[in-house]
Amino acid sequence: MTKEGKLIIFSAPSGAGKTTIVHHLLKKVPGLEFSISATTRAPRGDEVHGKDYYFISKEEFLHRIAKKHFVEFEEVYSGTFYGTLREEIERIWQQGKSVIFDIDVEGGLHLKRKYDGQALAIFVQPPSLEVLKERLAGRGTDSEEKLAERFVKAEKELNYAPQFDIILKNHDLQTACAEAEELVKHFLSQK
Repeated sequence: MTKEGKLIIFSAPSGAGKTTIVHHLLKKVPGLEFSISATTRAPRGDEVHGKDYYFISKEEFLHRIAKKHFVEFEEVYSGTFYGTLREEIERIWQQGKSVIFDIDVEGGLHLKRKYDGQALAIFVQPPSLEVLKERLAGRGTDSEEKLAERFVKAEKELNYAPQFDIILKNHDLQTACAEAEELVKHFLSQK
C-alpha cells in the first residue's frame, strides 16, 4: 500500500497564470512533483506526451473511466476530457513527494473534497476578465470559436473562487509566484 502524502492544487480559468506559477514552484520548492493529467485533446505547440499530459484517445479515456482509474475527470469542453489517474498520484507518493496539480476549477474542487485534510487548494485569480481575455487572445493558440468558449467558461469559473482554501490574486506574476511559494512551503511544513 502506498504511503499517502500531500496535494497542492492550483486551479484557475485558462489564462490566469496557474501554469506559470506551478512551473515556478517546481523549480523553487523541493519535494514537489507535477501530476500529469490525461486528456483526449491533441497536443498544442511543443507539448510532450508523458511530460505535459498523457494524450489518449476518447475511447481509451472512456474505458479508463469505466475501470475507475481516475480520481477525478471531466468533460471540460464538448468532447474533450481531462482527468487525474489514481496511479499518477500513487507514483508520486511512492517517491516520497507531494503532488502539485495544474487543474481546471471543477477538477480542483473535486480533488479538494476527496483529499480534504491532505490538500491545499489555491485559486489563481486574474486581475480582471478583460485582462484574462487579452492573455488568452495573445497566446495565439486558439481559434476565435475556441476563445469564445474559453471566455464563457472563465466567467463561470470565477464564481467558484470562494470554495478554495486560498484566493491568490495574480496582478503581478512575480509577486504571485513569491506568495505561492510561501503558501506552499508553509503547508508542506505542517504535519
